[in-house]
Amino acid sequence: MDEAKIYNVCLQRVRFQISNAKKRMAGGQDASGTVILESYNTGDIAEIVDILEIYDLDDYTAGGLKGKLEDLAYTVSVLVRDRIFFDYDDKGHLGLFLAVEETVEAAFNESDAVLTAA
Repeated sequence: MDEAKIYNVCLQRVRFQISNAKKRMAGGQDASGTVILESYNTGDIAEIVDILEIYDLDDYTAGGLKGKLEDLAYTVSVLVRDRIFFDYDDKGHLGLFLAVEETVEAAFNESDAVLTAA
């Protein structure tokens, strides 16, 4: 299963990229937010369809592509057991991102602060 591809997203490659990203974060980078795993260097829908081999896309619009990428990201996230998502960078290029979760303790501290302020 490690070598499986979902459209043109290779699970083994994504796991490797996630592992490298987590090592970089352990080395002192901020451990919350997002980390880009790969960029496709385009924002063009037709090019993205070709790169990711999403040939069953029904709606060749930004909205149709977004829906398909959300489904793809969810499926891959379940299989790699980390939350990934597709988004556009500041240059308008599509990228695959890792959502870096806060620690449970940090999430509870933030929730406590919100409740205390209320």
